Amino acid sequence: MNIALLGYGKMGKTIEQIAIKRGHNIVLTVDKDDKDYDITKADVAIDFSIPTVAFTNISNCINNQVPVISGTTGWLDKYDEAVALCKEKKSAFIYASNYSLGVNIFFELNKTLAKMMSTLKQYNVSMEEIHHTQKLDAPSGTAISLANDIISQHTCYDNWKLDENGEAIIPIVAKRIEDVPGTHSVNYESEVDTISIEHVAHTRQGFALGAVIAAEWIAGKKGVFTMNDVLNIG
Repeated sequence: MNIALLGYGKMGKTIEQIAIKRGHNIVLTVDKDDKDYDITKADVAIDFSIPTVAFTNISNCINNQVPVISGTTGWLDKYDEAVALCKEKKSAFIYASNYSLGVNIFFELNKTLAKMMSTLKQYNVSMEEIHHTQKLDAPSGTAISLANDIISQHTCYDNWKLDENGEAIIPIVAKRIEDVPGTHSVNYESEVDTISIEHVAHTRQGFALGAVIAAEWIAGKKGVFTMNDVLNIG
């Protein structure tokens, strides 16, 4: 399969290594400042760019009938536009805040725990995420997904806030530490005990492998999908 990499930072280079090991060809690499490129060279594109160019990259793929996998966060105010464009053009698109296979299992555990805790009003939920210092957005897209999944299952909460407590608010603490691939924890605390679940990424390999698997899965398909479709979970 011929793959285009939209975004050629650390994640793009890791995806490149894994894709080649799995027998694919990298036919195009696009850095953040590149604007003129021929996306039609590719059978599928993988976008790990930056928030300011992600929607442009995704739209270009969709308009040219190139299935696109996006893991860029911080652009989701235009997500509905991307979905509408994909449906209009009958193309294929997956966005995920995290492509790690383990994180997507963690998402399902988080929803299950939130449902179990929803009637236990004595527990207050909080979250923490830790990433490398090059990560531009905070909180992470993964943390936002976790918080929104809790809100969908737990009627005591209707919003999340970064570094802010309040009634019906899930507080998220975001830390940036050199060379941390990604750690996410969800904590339910009462006066007598704390229940926590945590996912710790040891390398970027898990994120990159999941993105390549998603690219392999979407080939030949039409529609808007999620990692639950790819992994057949949830």
